[in-house]
Amino acid sequence: MKAVFKKPESLTDKPFHFCPGCHHGVIHRLVAEAIDHFGVREQTIGAASVGCSVFMYDYFDVDVVESPHGRAPAVATGIKRTNPDAFVLLYQGDGDLAAIGTAEIIHAANRGENLTVVFVNNTVYGMTGGQMAPTTILGQRTTTTPRGRDHSRDGYPIKMTEMLAQFDGVGYAARVAVDTPGRLVQARKAMLKAFESQIQQKGMGFVEVLASCPTNWNLPPLEAARRVETEMIPRFPLGVFKARNGEGSAAGGDA
Repeated sequence: MKAVFKKPESLTDKPFHFCPGCHHGVIHRLVAEAIDHFGVREQTIGAASVGCSVFMYDYFDVDVVESPHGRAPAVATGIKRTNPDAFVLLYQGDGDLAAIGTAEIIHAANRGENLTVVFVNNTVYGMTGGQMAPTTILGQRTTTTPRGRDHSRDGYPIKMTEMLAQFDGVGYAARVAVDTPGRLVQARKAMLKAFESQIQQKGMGFVEVLASCPTNWNLPPLEAARRVETEMIPRFPLGVFKARNGEGSAAGGDA
């Protein structure tokens, strides 16, 4: 019988520990497929940060350097500057990249560091107890906003992709989702483009992936996936917001 499906070579054999319905496992596969596609596994060095994203060192069959919370872009900069031939990969969550690590990602983008950043946005702190994150949607209940996020008290959700796309040092910036098969196909294309940006030395490649967190949203997996479409995408439009050489679509277009 002909095999039509196999595990990417860049993933280890360790089973994922993620909660049922969590999209981290799907995103890990997309990243691993991109590593295999470009044949850069032996050159890849990951910069892991803190949060559910930290376990990249267990699941990707590549070298990984542990970073303090939010500081993965700074650590990755040091790795790339001292190993210019390495392919440097960051995998970060919203409580990490968009909160304590805001300065690090903004200045790395502004400097045009040749890095590939996978930013998983599930609008909540996933590992530490479900607190409000910078990307938490207005009205969303978390352990620190039990009555829902209120803009007059808590501010508004940060749109990281739109922000970083403005920097000249960013070669590619897109937002995708993995809640349906069709969007998964588009997410795979965006992941490859983000890898190309670094390989072709066009600047930082940035992909934001809208993902579910059933545990901290207090929703069953199927309802959590539907929430991505009904609540997250209207607030965080999908699309390619920056692509060097004019390959991008207008904000909100398909990735």
